Amino acid sequence: MQFSLLVGVNALVGGMVGIERSILPLLAERDFHIAARAAALSFLIAFGLSKAAANYLGGRLSDRLGRKRVLVAGWLAALPVPLMLIWAPSWSWVLFAKVWLGASQGLAWSMTVVMKIDLDGPERRGLAMGLNEFAGYGAVALLAWTTAQVASSHGLRPYPFLIGVAIAFGGLAMSMFFIRETLPLARQEDTGQAAAPTAKHLL
Repeated sequence: MQFSLLVGVNALVGGMVGIERSILPLLAERDFHIAARAAALSFLIAFGLSKAAANYLGGRLSDRLGRKRVLVAGWLAALPVPLMLIWAPSWSWVLFAKVWLGASQGLAWSMTVVMKIDLDGPERRGLAMGLNEFAGYGAVALLAWTTAQVASSHGLRPYPFLIGVAIAFGGLAMSMFFIRETLPLARQEDTGQAAAPTAKHLL
C-alpha cells in the first residue's frame, strides 16, 4: 500500500508541472506580451536552477530530518504556486512561481523516488525508478491536456490553475496523513540488519 501511495503522490507532483505546461506560453503572449520562446527559456532556467538546488538540499536533509518531512516541505512549497499564477500582475511573478515550483519538484519528486527505493530494497530499485517516472511524466501529459481543454472553454485564468490548488492540497494531505517514514528501512539496510524489506513494508 505504501508503495502504491507513493506512486500516486508522485503522479500529483507531476500533475503540478503539467498544469502550467500548456498554459504559461499562452499566458506570456496574451497577458504579458512576451514571445513564447523567450518566456519558455526564462521559466525553464528559473525552474531548473531551483529544482537542482532543492534536489541537493533535499538529499542532504532527508538523512537528517527524515524523508517524510522533506516530502511535506515540498508540498508546502507547492501551495502558493497556482495562486501566484492566478493573480500574477507581471512576468516576474510567474518566474517567482516557477522558482517555488522547482523547489517543490526537487523536494517532493526526489523524496518519492528515495522512499520507494527504501521500501523496495536494493534488488528492485529499477522498478521503483521506472514506476516513479511513469507516474510522474504520465501525469504531466494528462494534466497538460486537461488544463488546455479547460483553458479553451473558460480562459487562461483562473480555472486551469484551480486544478493546481486541488492537487497541491491533495498531495499535502496524502503526504501528511497516509505516507509513513521510510528512513528506518534505509538505516537497517546500511547497517546490514535487513537485506531487503519484507512484504509488509509494501502493503
